Amino acid sequence: MQESRTVNERNINHGEAAGTATLPAQPFPRRNEYDVTNTVRVSSVDAVREAVEELFSLACPGAAFDPLWMAFHDFRRLFRGQFEGYVGCDTLYHDQQHSLDVTLAMARLLAGYQQSCAAADRLSVERVMMGLVCALFHDAGYIRHIGERQRNGAELTKCHIARGAEFLGSYLPRIGLGASVPAARQIVHFTGYEISFNDLELDDPRDSIVGHLLGTADMLAQMADRCYLEKCRDRLYGEFVLAGVAVELTGGHERLVRYASGNDLLRKTPGFWEKSARARLEQSFNRAYRYMEPLFNGQNPYMLAIEHNMAYLRRLLDADRLDALRRRPPVFTVLPKPVESVSALVSRHLASLDAPASSLALH
Repeated sequence: MQESRTVNERNINHGEAAGTATLPAQPFPRRNEYDVTNTVRVSSVDAVREAVEELFSLACPGAAFDPLWMAFHDFRRLFRGQFEGYVGCDTLYHDQQHSLDVTLAMARLLAGYQQSCAAADRLSVERVMMGLVCALFHDAGYIRHIGERQRNGAELTKCHIARGAEFLGSYLPRIGLGASVPAARQIVHFTGYEISFNDLELDDPRDSIVGHLLGTADMLAQMADRCYLEKCRDRLYGEFVLAGVAVELTGGHERLVRYASGNDLLRKTPGFWEKSARARLEQSFNRAYRYMEPLFNGQNPYMLAIEHNMAYLRRLLDADRLDALRRRPPVFTVLPKPVESVSALVSRHLASLDAPASSLALH
């Protein structure tokens, strides 16, 4: 897997606005490739697997880790383009680091849940494994099959959850978790918007709990990322363009412009957090984020980091200083020049819409 390693280590003082949450003390500034605690390199399959194995032993003492070891092995192959029939990961925002970050967050939530709940409500080893495998492969639907017509996985955004469910349906039996297929195909939809949660068919409330934990892990990990704001502007906007989400043709020559630029996406991010993401965490996912707290002495470093990011973003918006976002985190895809190649696709797509450059600029 090729990596873009142009990293700007300039330390902008995040969260100096009044009322900003305080992050746990860290021995040195948080690094772009590390988790919210600055202790696990979430771009590394091996580092995340080791951390997850330790958390799995807390959640399921004495259980064998072998199926999950194989899942991490196959995850690496899938994202690197070594899995039979697939081209590998080529999406900049939903790259390898994102999925590994989500998996680590999911392992922490599962361990915290198991420690917090009554013995009768604890999840079985099989359910814990299913939840972790769903986290690893929750974005497998972005990865194209060899021969598909799409130019980039971002073009599959609107159906990627359903595709991920199909992948899990064929993959889980390979590691001895075939009985979990019906639930897993439903649970993965807690990470997306393709199906209303009310329409998911989960008969056992413990499967719903796994879904709440998974949806929570997905949201916490990405929004607590040290470079979340830069990634929204410089990567997620491009994925939205290629997906037909940023600018949608509604018939004839009419266009619905949801996000006119990467900066426009950032301007709307505080509203997304307050009106959509927070509602999911609090209501749809039943405040499952609280299961982080047993592992961190009653604190939740993910929620603190999100509030930290949002406070800094509001400060920049008030000062009209989005140009202060200068970090260039590495990208983990199969593309030799990921940023350049995807940016070219985005530019060509915007040009094909015959849209004024002033209103649809990349930044």
